[in-house]
Amino acid sequence: MLKVGITGGIGSGKTTVARLFQLLGVPVYSADEAARRLMNTDPEIIQQVKLLLGEEAYLPNGNLNRAYVAQRVFQDQQLLEQLNAITHPPTIRDAEMWMQQQKAPYVIKEAALMFESSSFHLLDKIVVVYAPVHLRIHRIVQRDHVSVEEVKNRMRRQISPEVAIKLADEVIYNDEQKAVIPQVLQLHEQFLELAAHPH
Repeated sequence: MLKVGITGGIGSGKTTVARLFQLLGVPVYSADEAARRLMNTDPEIIQQVKLLLGEEAYLPNGNLNRAYVAQRVFQDQQLLEQLNAITHPPTIRDAEMWMQQQKAPYVIKEAALMFESSSFHLLDKIVVVYAPVHLRIHRIVQRDHVSVEEVKNRMRRQISPEVAIKLADEVIYNDEQKAVIPQVLQLHEQFLELAAHPH
């Protein structure tokens, strides 16, 4: 089975692109959703997060206090790295288990931090979704109701799009100039062909 990774900077539209593949019947694993699920359910992760960020990291009902955690880690690069060190390995294991259960010709793993967490070594092909900075800022300001400065802060914590494009096998341009669906369909055909005739 072919394993494809989809990544892209915040606001690039990688989740939308992943959903398009899902509509074509491709199983999609969202690493960000999985990390959230594990942070709410895995006792070992919960314990480590509380040790790192204090009891306030969880609400009285036992769910992750996302607003509090985001506020703490987005202001402190070291804390963010420590939190990622707690959540990345279990998420990578979870994704591997999920992939083994799928029966499709190819599967997709969607993750914001793919190169940063080095999980890309476990995948056959990497697709980067690219959008210009001004569009990404506009999308996130609209979606998350945060300031432009806050969005730029988050962007600084991700690998630069130029580097990501160099490391990727394929690029989907979500820049409002090129239609995204034909790009997805073309890659879908390509991946089905590769899955059928692995080199």
